Amino acid sequence: MTTPVTIDKSERIAHALDLMEKHRLRRLLVTNNGKLGGIITMRQIARVLGTRQRLGLPASSLHVASATLDAVITIPPDVDVDEAIPLLQKTSVLAVMENDKILGWIRPREILATYKKPGVAADVMQTPLKVSPQDRVVHARRMMLDRDVGRLPVVESGRMVGILSERDVAKALRAFRDLVASNQQEARIKNLLVMDAMNRDVKSVHTNTPLQEVWDLILSEDRGGIPVLNDSDALVGIITRRNLIDYLTKS
Repeated sequence: MTTPVTIDKSERIAHALDLMEKHRLRRLLVTNNGKLGGIITMRQIARVLGTRQRLGLPASSLHVASATLDAVITIPPDVDVDEAIPLLQKTSVLAVMENDKILGWIRPREILATYKKPGVAADVMQTPLKVSPQDRVVHARRMMLDRDVGRLPVVESGRMVGILSERDVAKALRAFRDLVASNQQEARIKNLLVMDAMNRDVKSVHTNTPLQEVWDLILSEDRGGIPVLNDSDALVGIITRRNLIDYLTKS
């Protein structure tokens, strides 16, 4: 386990985003009067910032409580690591607790830093969902929420030109809310395109890349997912931390 970053439910979503950016995190444990109260994730923030009901409200006016997931799986500190792996298939983080005190957390990152497995990228990759640079960010956001994915490769003319993560979506929606007048947001949000929010600094691997290299790249670069290309450099798959956790469980 490692030391978690926490935030009180009374804080603002803007502060949660700032903490995530500072610590390069996708989630924070939420506290209520010092007690564990839930978890806030980048995906939940993207969900809240993209809802029509809250258009016109800047991220600085929305509370963490509005994006908090109450259900958190907790484990005692003496749980065996092998027992924790299947639990991470159900959630993004495990809170390590003792007598209502938060001792730490376990994320896929901590598990992956412990285990190594043989194989190649093709053994683990899944078929990717894709978007184009001209797609709307709200469309990509909806796809992420509906299909439970944290990142979408951006493909144009058969070639990958970037990647859009839930972090990119949340940051883009925050900036949109802060910069666009509230009475214009509903009309103008359709003009926010994937090309405006996507990350062009994309690391990729090939189908025959040793799984150890993929493992090390995800950890060293702190990336949530890595696109997989074939011999012609066409996108054929994606490997996420969740895929690696599933692979560990099956093996």
